[in-house]
Amino acid sequence: MSVGKSVGKSVGKSVGTMVVRGLTPVVRRLGPRAAGGFFRSILDAAIDGRSGFPGAIAVAERQRARAGGDRVRACRAIVEQHVRLAGAQGFLTSLGGFAALAFALPANVTGLAVLQTRMVAAIAYLRGYDLTDPRVRTAVVACLLGEEAAEALVRKGRLPSTPLGLATAPVHDPSLDTKIAAELAAVLTAQVGGKRLGLSVSRRVPLLGGGVGAAVDAIATYRVGRYAQRELVPRHISQLSDPEGVSAPE
Repeated sequence: MSVGKSVGKSVGKSVGTMVVRGLTPVVRRLGPRAAGGFFRSILDAAIDGRSGFPGAIAVAERQRARAGGDRVRACRAIVEQHVRLAGAQGFLTSLGGFAALAFALPANVTGLAVLQTRMVAAIAYLRGYDLTDPRVRTAVVACLLGEEAAEALVRKGRLPSTPLGLATAPVHDPSLDTKIAAELAAVLTAQVGGKRLGLSVSRRVPLLGGGVGAAVDAIATYRVGRYAQRELVPRHISQLSDPEGVSAPE
């Protein structure tokens, strides 16, 4: 094995160890049962809002007003807004670089989940879905899994349907919330942990680490937004044209 490969393997192993250590507190708190409660809290905060943090409906109505009532333009603006916000929080939680991994992970996982949940919920609201409906809330969280993960779970029989199917199901299955929350916890922690692999290259340059975090979180949020727009089809006839036009993040 060459010296370069040996060093790369050593760095990769070190990064893996740091990722595991950083994720351990999160994973312990986010067992299947705990994950359900944790993500229900995030869902409530994202939809209803908190002091200084407008909820999904408030964000949706603001963007619709700015778009002159055009729901399509409002959805685009919501995705673009949250892509920027996700990039900003990814930058800030990665500023410490490699050394701050264990401290940054919990904040990054939570921040990303809240932002993406609010984004999807706002899209669902503008598309005509009732955010007080538990089926819709389940579908909102399912969108955060992303297209690839969600479809894989459907193929394996671990989810009965895609987010659209969940939102329009005849009845709500409460047990799905816990299942989806557990899957989402795994997806988010793996995503955030994988991002930290890039910090192994920039561990001596914190600002570069922040750039890595910003880019990965922004792209991930953009993809979730696109998926939500494809899945949660408009329930308003006026929205049926160009339902998912969003500019890709630069």
